[in-house]
Amino acid sequence: MEQNLSNLVRPMKVVAQEAINYVEGRKTHDVVSLQTRWKKFNKQCMGGIEPNTIFTIGGISGSGKSSFVNCIQTDLIELNPNRDIIILNFSLEMVAFRQVGRTLSNKLRKTTSTLYSSETSLDDATFGQVIKVCNQLKEYPIYFVDNPCTPMQVQEIIFGFYNTYVKGTGKHFIVLYDHALLTKPIGSVLETIAELQRVFIQVKKLPLTSIIHIAQMNRNIEAPERINNPLSHYPMRSDFSSSDAIFQGSDYVMALHRPEILNILEYGPNHLPTQNKVYVHILKNRDAGKPCILEFENDLMFNNLIEC
Repeated sequence: MEQNLSNLVRPMKVVAQEAINYVEGRKTHDVVSLQTRWKKFNKQCMGGIEPNTIFTIGGISGSGKSSFVNCIQTDLIELNPNRDIIILNFSLEMVAFRQVGRTLSNKLRKTTSTLYSSETSLDDATFGQVIKVCNQLKEYPIYFVDNPCTPMQVQEIIFGFYNTYVKGTGKHFIVLYDHALLTKPIGSVLETIAELQRVFIQVKKLPLTSIIHIAQMNRNIEAPERINNPLSHYPMRSDFSSSDAIFQGSDYVMALHRPEILNILEYGPNHLPTQNKVYVHILKNRDAGKPCILEFENDLMFNNLIEC
């Protein structure tokens, strides 16, 4: 029992030294947040995707949340060349190769409809570019899980992957999870999401580990009384499914919103423009303080968002 207690309880002198080590690591840039393409987003998130944090990204269908996270995935590899990074992607909403299709769309500036020859056959020159980019992507240290799992199975997979590919390597370990409501249930939705959050909290304590997961928002924000009242346009905590569990477990909670798809012409009490706009509402920021709104140009045709 004494040995078990020593594994569970740590004295202040140990934890305070860990704080010194972390501050020193940030000072010398041995410990960094991983950059994304969006400078304002990075600034609001302690420099980017910070180690030992949980990022939750929500939105209604069509808001661009999956494309947003897909951009983050490739950015982490491409914009942080001096960092050793490995990514485990739970691609539960779509088969993994379609995630790659979105990356191709972004890089080649072609719609997925064009790439998949939905109307006319893809030309040979563009197909050659597809092969070239895919051969580059084959070298990216990204691994996919396609099948929905229970929270306990998710935990087993993550820790098994960590012990096999990450432990002792000094790598930044990123877990992407798309998305929470597709988790194999263990009871009610609330019980399942709460248990998944418990797993994420455990995982984020691993060295240099970050969780980015997509959550679904409920339909309240689409109600006519909210659409017709500018004071009710902005996403709120209660708009997230299982919001109590998500907000308790997450370090950052963000809601992507495209008011244009709800036929809102002027957004919110400040009458923000809506044509070709996507807004990212940071509703929770555990370290940096106040909530804020980031404005993006809608480039979702090519699976991208352009920071204003």
